[in-house]
Amino acid sequence: MMTIDNYKFAGKKAIVRVDFNVPLDENGNITDDTRIRGALPTLKKILADGGALIIMSHMGKPKGKVNMKMSLGQIKEAVGKALGAPVQFAPDCAKAQEAAAALKPGEVLLLENLRFYAEEEGKPVGIDKEDPAYEEAKKAMKASQKEFAKTLASYADCYVNDAFGTAHRKHASTAVIADYFDADNKMLGYLMEKEVQAVDNILSNIRRPFTAIMGGSKVSTKIGIIENLMDKVDNLILCGGMTYTFAKAQGGKIGNSICEDDKLELALDIIRQAKEKGVNLVLGTDCVAADDFSNSAHTQVVPANNIPDGWEGMDAGPETRKAFAEAIDGAKTILWNGPAGVFEFDNFTDGSRAIAEAIAKATDEGAYSLIGGGDSVACINKFGMADRVSYISTGGGALLEAIEGKVLPGVAAIKG
Repeated sequence: MMTIDNYKFAGKKAIVRVDFNVPLDENGNITDDTRIRGALPTLKKILADGGALIIMSHMGKPKGKVNMKMSLGQIKEAVGKALGAPVQFAPDCAKAQEAAAALKPGEVLLLENLRFYAEEEGKPVGIDKEDPAYEEAKKAMKASQKEFAKTLASYADCYVNDAFGTAHRKHASTAVIADYFDADNKMLGYLMEKEVQAVDNILSNIRRPFTAIMGGSKVSTKIGIIENLMDKVDNLILCGGMTYTFAKAQGGKIGNSICEDDKLELALDIIRQAKEKGVNLVLGTDCVAADDFSNSAHTQVVPANNIPDGWEGMDAGPETRKAFAEAIDGAKTILWNGPAGVFEFDNFTDGSRAIAEAIAKATDEGAYSLIGGGDSVACINKFGMADRVSYISTGGGALLEAIEGKVLPGVAAIKG
């Protein structure tokens, strides 16, 4: 497979799919440039080798319509500053032939938001799925999507995908475009390579013991991942709002705590599976309960299965935090997705902090640790421990689907 390191970019035009879906304030200023910084090694490598650069990305969800609040023109200057090179802008990504053709080595062209065209996502617009004409519209849109991808491909000699955050989508710019380049002229960027390697480390190159920590509010959103991990992990910590679904399923009282009443049987099934497979399943035994969903609420530590009426579990209690740390201690492979409590409130961060500290300690002792999913990443950053873990993933949904064992179209389009 061609890689960015062995490809000769000199004199070539490279079209690169990045994820520049950065947050903007009301004045169009970038509030967090992490995604731009993440793509820099790939973009700079192409320029340093004497290539010309065509950058494409989406921003927000304009649903196939032009919406200037989501125009990539707003970030042109910031991209140029980060790259250390002037950036030209094509105000219509599907009509950039002339601008692309005129590009000289070392020059940069940023295309307008790909999602201003419905063809990027390939979904019919303005027609309900229940409509009898939907299937026909879907077929027509797929043909249009191929044409759109072909147009984008025509701008360049080679294609680089460095947008892991959208790798789980079969969009024109993330997967379909790859059909228009032969195997020697398409490759993953550095960020994508690192993400794919990180997933391999978790699913294939496992060093034991392997501890996975799954948090968040709902069992239903994590069930695919839990089931795929059940055959791989030695220890499985389930925390956050999920705690109370498991507590109720086992006959506990959970007060006003978040709970998925239709998933109680599923929770019992997960407990049974763990027992059968010899997985050490760690669930919360105590919690910090509050009389209101706010940072200033009154709190008390109570058993996770005996929360008083009118109170709700907001964070892991001291005994639970100790059990989490013990399950992480000595692990050689660690995956963390989802916080242990309402970490956005400073008074309910202790559970998530205990996990972060235990992971940092294990990493210091030689473990491979992967942090993924927006909230876990926010946690590790909030606690100032980002530099004490092995890898922080940029691709929430894509990472979760990869861990579920699903094939990512954006990776498969290049790796085959």
